[in-house]
Amino acid sequence: MRKLVIVLCVGVLLLVTTVGAFAQTNDAWIPGLASLVIPGVGQFLNDEMDKAILHLGVAVAINIGGYYVAALLPFQYYYSYPLVGLVHLGWALYSGLDAYNVAKDQGFRVGLVDNGLGFALSF
Repeated sequence: MRKLVIVLCVGVLLLVTTVGAFAQTNDAWIPGLASLVIPGVGQFLNDEMDKAILHLGVAVAINIGGYYVAALLPFQYYYSYPLVGLVHLGWALYSGLDAYNVAKDQGFRVGLVDNGLGFALSF
């Protein structure tokens, strides 16, 4: 009986510690990953509409303008198209890092509401 009480106390202590640790974490990686995949979506999740439009616009301009210019260059197949892809990747990495840092500073969290039927974002 004594061992059971000790095991239960240790189990409750571990449960309280684990729940407390999860309650203090933030989900800043969600906007960061979203903006890495599609630049501007993470800024949209962070409620920065102007920055979201800017990041998406720059990504579209890199793709359209870069491939248009690459098609005009004589060495297009060897160097131009991969260079446009690398520039887009660089912009996506910057956008994802920016969204992550802003979400981390704001304390971005995703979770269920009290009654368990909805989806809540808290800043």
